[in-house]
Amino acid sequence: MTQASHPIGVFDSGVGGLSILQALRAELPAEDFVYVADSGHAPYGEREALHVIGRSQAITRHLLTQHHIKALVVACNTATAAAILLLRQQYPTLPIVGVEPALKPAAQLSQTRRVGVMATRGTLESDKFRALLHGLQDQAEFVLQPCDGLADAIERQDAIKTEALCSDYTRAIGQFGHETGQIDTLVLGCTHYPFASEQLRALLGPQVQLIDSGAPVARQTQRLLATHDALSKRPTPRLQFYATGHPERLQAAASHWLQLTQQVQLLSI
Repeated sequence: MTQASHPIGVFDSGVGGLSILQALRAELPAEDFVYVADSGHAPYGEREALHVIGRSQAITRHLLTQHHIKALVVACNTATAAAILLLRQQYPTLPIVGVEPALKPAAQLSQTRRVGVMATRGTLESDKFRALLHGLQDQAEFVLQPCDGLADAIERQDAIKTEALCSDYTRAIGQFGHETGQIDTLVLGCTHYPFASEQLRALLGPQVQLIDSGAPVARQTQRLLATHDALSKRPTPRLQFYATGHPERLQAAASHWLQLTQQVQLLSI
């Protein structure tokens, strides 16, 4: 087997990374993917950084030793912020793509120069996020909102709680619209949050732009694989799902949001 035929590893604390997987499969339709939901140790966004680093290392080791992945996509904003630099140091020959809140694209799109950012507390408090924010301070005003509990509600497909939290957090961010001083662009800074787009649209209206990271991550993954001459030409790509807890949640989410029916295997790592 050549390297090009090896799968791409993707992991998240739970089902949120499916939003990234969806974009990856659209950009790279011939690739095999192995998706790990670390739902037995979720949510990452409300955990200590050392916990997230340890889990990221364990999952990466597993994907390399058991699945011989040719690239890794850290499909979680919190894990990217906490662990990606260390992972790149430990595995310098492995192409690794992370996810970060799409502040720059949002600043470029905003007409009012006021951008809302919904993210986990772990992401917003990370050094990586602070550095990203600092570099863009002259481009727009960013209103940051930690969204405790929202990823978990989406994970559980609890529509009532998801809608209530979206309402609470968007109200806390401020007034949305296209008038001076209003927020016209909202960054979805957690990979779970695109799965609440319907609720957010109902609250904010069609005039507010919702920005997530799926397409940019997929394009970067494609570029890295092309650079390494590692793009697959497989006519019938394979997709494998694993979860460290609650496999039924991942299976239900994949069916509901991606119309996929693959079985989810329980993983003990």
